[in-house]
Amino acid sequence: MNFHPRMQSEVDGVTVVGDVRLRFFEGAVADLWDVECEASARGEYVSHAPRLVTVLSRTGPGGMDVCASPGRGFERERASNPLIYVPAGLRVWSRIEDISALRHLDLHFDVGILARRLADDLEPGAIDEPRLMFSDDRVMALAQLIAAECETPTGLHDLYGDSIVCALFVALMRVDRKFSRTRGQLAPHQLRKAVEFIEDNAARNIPLDELAALTGLSAAYFCHAFKQTTGMPPHRWQMRARVNRAKHMLEASDLSLSAVAVGSGFADQAHMTRVFRQFVGTTPHVWRKSRKG
Repeated sequence: MNFHPRMQSEVDGVTVVGDVRLRFFEGAVADLWDVECEASARGEYVSHAPRLVTVLSRTGPGGMDVCASPGRGFERERASNPLIYVPAGLRVWSRIEDISALRHLDLHFDVGILARRLADDLEPGAIDEPRLMFSDDRVMALAQLIAAECETPTGLHDLYGDSIVCALFVALMRVDRKFSRTRGQLAPHQLRKAVEFIEDNAARNIPLDELAALTGLSAAYFCHAFKQTTGMPPHRWQMRARVNRAKHMLEASDLSLSAVAVGSGFADQAHMTRVFRQFVGTTPHVWRKSRKG
């Protein structure tokens, strides 16, 4: 795993008890902490990755506060399980009063991986919105499952933890379903990548494997999904792109039909004429004549 979160911190009155339990998941790094706190403990933190801090349990009658302004007065949070979401680069200050012990789970998110999994469903700017000292039963329940995985030396299959991390991120970012996609279709971002690539490279032969690699799918599955989404296979979409390019050249220039054929990616004039007629219903010569009056 290439994702290794870096965080700068200064703490006063907090002592780590035992070892920090660390787990790597697809899309996040989780670390589970047990700490002892003096009567008045403080901390200052900043990280290059967004993170969620979940207070799982605490001992003592007091409270705690986390804020993005060191000069703000102490606002004691009495909720039993506060959650703190801190965007990347945001410096925060914590204060703990009359709590002798804390157990908390920190989740550091690899936004690149999680955003790709959510495709176009993640709202722009959502990851940059701080949510300090809030409650959410669903996020808390998922965090507790992740903490249990951190405590288990071996844990269950990677898919289990990875799925919980993704579910927690969806709940945390409040990602709603944006569209209903028929099973077997391409996601919008996959279709956009493939179509733009075909349009830009229509004049050359594009191997199916090259297109499939853009979407992270096998060639066979990509071909099926592309047809399910657009109503035509990738090769026919490319032929249509060549016809559109030929139309532009026929209308905007006085090039010969053979030159237009080569310039738009067809093998020769006869090939262009055959494909052009399939899509347009007439020959390039007749179409050009009608367009130019």
